[in-house]
Amino acid sequence: QVQLVESGGGSVQAGGSLRLSCAASGDTASTHCMGWVRQAPGKERERVAGFAANGGTSYADSVKGRFTVSQDNAKNTLYLQMTSLKPEDTAVYYCAAVPSRFVAGRCLLLPPGEYLDWGQGTQVTVSS
Repeated sequence: QVQLVESGGGSVQAGGSLRLSCAASGDTASTHCMGWVRQAPGKERERVAGFAANGGTSYADSVKGRFTVSQDNAKNTLYLQMTSLKPEDTAVYYCAAVPSRFVAGRCLLLPPGEYLDWGQGTQVTVSS
């Protein structure tokens, strides 16, 4: 089991930027499929970005071109750089992980329900 701790959320105006961080307790860089998932009030969870152990990335259409996921392997930390933020990006953002061997190459298409380990979440609020 991997412990995940997110940070970096906050309140910004539309058009602003934030960078979220997710510190992992163990060496996840080469063994885990990572992702950022958000949930807004009254809505289902949405995977906004995925990061595979081989460095591959994927994005939801709603954030493509605005969000960038990256990982610092030495620090076991996953990042989500968010730019051009919109009010509809307001949500609790979670970092999530699952061992890559459990998802058999589906990391970049993984639905939220298949991640096994979750952080506590960090609130992002975008005002218009």
